[in-house]
Amino acid sequence: MLKYVNTGIVFQEIPDEVTLAINISNCPCHCPGCHSHYLWEDIGQPLDAKAIDAFVKQFGDDITCIAFMGGDADPMEVNLLAKYIHEKHPLFKVAWYSGRLRISREINKHDFDYIKIGPYIRHLGPLKKPTTNQRLYKQDEDGEFIDITSRFWKR
Repeated sequence: MLKYVNTGIVFQEIPDEVTLAINISNCPCHCPGCHSHYLWEDIGQPLDAKAIDAFVKQFGDDITCIAFMGGDADPMEVNLLAKYIHEKHPLFKVAWYSGRLRISREINKHDFDYIKIGPYIRHLGPLKKPTTNQRLYKQDEDGEFIDITSRFWKR
């Protein structure tokens, strides 16, 4: 079962979206330099369809996207929730930030509008650094995922 610790409305995680970021606990990645060590623990409230419905009721007028921040301990459950959002709350885009190098083959990536992959590696920096190993992909109109990581870099 997925659990979340907290949420926040953010403006920089997904370009051109006002995003409800849901911080998921029990992260198995344990990236050195992680700024969210508390998410390594198996703590928090259940993250399920009922929780998603409550978030939409509470924040729905203020957001355009719902982002799962983590969930690598149970990617199939993240996928089911992404599919649920698209079916029951189709006005919202769905994003997933995964610390893995690749998305599990068990995942239907087309249930997501955005997917970020890559562990945080301190010396390579976060998404806003051109040296980052992390990548953010956006699904285009043809269902292809295009790398939009450069949107984070100052020109």
